[in-house]
Amino acid sequence: MFKLIRMEDTIRIPPGAFGKPLENVGYQQVKAKYEGVVDEVLGYVIAVTDVRVSPVGKIIPGDGATYHKVTFSLLTFYPTIQEVVEGEVVEVADFGAFIRIGPVDALLHVSQLMDDFITYDEKQGTLVGKETKRKLTTGDRVRVRITAVSLGRAGGSAKIGVTARQPFLGKLEWIEEDLQKSAKQPEKTEKKHEGGKE
Repeated sequence: MFKLIRMEDTIRIPPGAFGKPLENVGYQQVKAKYEGVVDEVLGYVIAVTDVRVSPVGKIIPGDGATYHKVTFSLLTFYPTIQEVVEGEVVEVADFGAFIRIGPVDALLHVSQLMDDFITYDEKQGTLVGKETKRKLTTGDRVRVRITAVSLGRAGGSAKIGVTARQPFLGKLEWIEEDLQKSAKQPEKTEKKHEGGKE
């Protein structure tokens, strides 16, 4: 889920940056500190926006820089368990496919792809269902549910697991096919038997 979070911090303006526009220097400082960070609380920090630097700073003895309060917004992506997302297949391997959801790749393990025996066609780079003949390859659009999230400690690698083995999940074409099949099937009507004593 994408979020816009308002934050506050203190930045150090070095003497070499004195005289430059305060907002520009503040933006560069905040951007360097936050953009691209993966945090357990914030998630993936994608961009810094709306940076406002207080024109009044503080000087600390022994340091020629000034310290200013700054407020800013962070555009973040925080994947949550059970969230349904759509993404693009960016890589296919014998053990599964990597799906680009937001700014990250999630693993769709072969066991979570479909209710079928799956083989990996290395030449074509596809995962193929034995009975259904359904294929998944790079560039396909899929709808998946997030089943596992491990953002790890700051600087660590994050891992996201997803599944497509639930109704209305999987490759978008498969979902459309399933919807058309279910619309063509006549609804089963139950006959009510009247019971009575004679």
